Amino acid sequence: MKRTLIGPCVVLAALLGLSSCVNLGPDYHQPELGIQVPSAYQNVPVEKTTPELEDQWWRVFNDTELNELVEETLRNNWDLKRATAAVLEVRAQLVQSRADRLPTLDLDMSGQRRQRPIIGIIPDRSFTTTSSIYTLSLPATFELDLWGRLAKAEEAVRADLMRAEDNRRTVAQSVVAETISLYLQMESFEREIQVTERLIKTLRRSLTLVESRYKRGLTSILDVRQARRTLANAESLLPTLRQGVGTAQQQLAVLLGRYPETRPPRFQPEDYYKRLDPVPPGLPSELLLRRPDVRAAEAQLVALNAEVGVAKASRFPRIALTTNYGYSSADLNQLFQPQAELWSIAFDIGQPLFDAGKLRARQKAAEARYQQGIAEYARTVLTAFAEVESAFLTREEQLKRRDHVVNFLVEALAAERVAESRYARGLVDYLTVLDAQRTRFQAESDLVEVDFVLLNNRVNLHRALGGGWADPGPVLLE
Repeated sequence: MKRTLIGPCVVLAALLGLSSCVNLGPDYHQPELGIQVPSAYQNVPVEKTTPELEDQWWRVFNDTELNELVEETLRNNWDLKRATAAVLEVRAQLVQSRADRLPTLDLDMSGQRRQRPIIGIIPDRSFTTTSSIYTLSLPATFELDLWGRLAKAEEAVRADLMRAEDNRRTVAQSVVAETISLYLQMESFEREIQVTERLIKTLRRSLTLVESRYKRGLTSILDVRQARRTLANAESLLPTLRQGVGTAQQQLAVLLGRYPETRPPRFQPEDYYKRLDPVPPGLPSELLLRRPDVRAAEAQLVALNAEVGVAKASRFPRIALTTNYGYSSADLNQLFQPQAELWSIAFDIGQPLFDAGKLRARQKAAEARYQQGIAEYARTVLTAFAEVESAFLTREEQLKRRDHVVNFLVEALAAERVAESRYARGLVDYLTVLDAQRTRFQAESDLVEVDFVLLNNRVNLHRALGGGWADPGPVLLE
């Protein structure tokens, strides 16, 4: 009986060897988009340099509290946790896809005892007979992947896993950037409050001076009314600014996974802008390829290409092997005896003969989705380049604007001192003083605004480049 297994085993081994020999699906090659990409970005210094390797790019702001907030966001943000769960889901799908390429082995155990009548042996008499049957077997099934359908299906799921991991990176970059932007926005509101409080203090001092001059008959009641009006208008700005601080704090708390509480505005130092590290010169355009959304778009393209192979291989015959080996006996004590041995080997070939073009249309649809994926990949790449170039352009122009605003503030402060001095001596009217004070306030407010634009643009630059200046490596799941 052992010899009877030699022939089927040889055939089975040959078919197993053939199952990985043919692959009808197209191999993936990065598409040629026809986009002329410069070797380096515009609007940045062109000196050659080696960018400092930095994974935690938010440390360029040199703010310990900000670093702690970002780390808390990466631990507790719910969007990031959802993206992590999505990665785990696709990993489980990959295990399922791999299992489809391997044989399945089951264990069947059954026992039956039955009684049936025997009629006709002796007239007017009936007899019964009792029989038992016990079976223990190991049935197995295996689909020969002669055309690479299952291999391409696994390739598609593996690409989906890469895309899910890069999507998780994208979410991480987004929540980190949003955390930093809200933190910077909160600080900007706090600086605006300080500027406004300084203005209010100046206006109160001016009101005291005007009222003193009015009591001495040196000015009119109109100057007093104008001073009070301007002071009241400045004081009306504070509630809106405090509301802006509280709103930013609440939104930041949600990102951190906290209850949205608020706290009083903090004092902000004057030299905050100087703590930002400069952008290194000569950044290569290849940095863009590290962006997780660009990698995710290409991973999607790999998956779509593999699905074309799945659709193409589905048009060819499917060969399934089934085997069964075990024992069957009417006596449980004799179940594992050689004479109770059973085995079988069978194969099944299925080939669609007429489906009204359904399978061919399915392949055409998969090829069309792949072309859509190329278009989406190209759009993602161009959008990424546009975001990087826009961030560099904004930085260059806002740095020029900041120089002008600083000069504007210097002149505004000098003009305010002159106006107050001349007013105290009765050489100019109070409108001149008010105009100088409002101009100085506008200059300080403009400086706070342009500094926020520059700091927030640095966040946008790192986000557009996909992180720091170097590849931080894969994001590991906890």
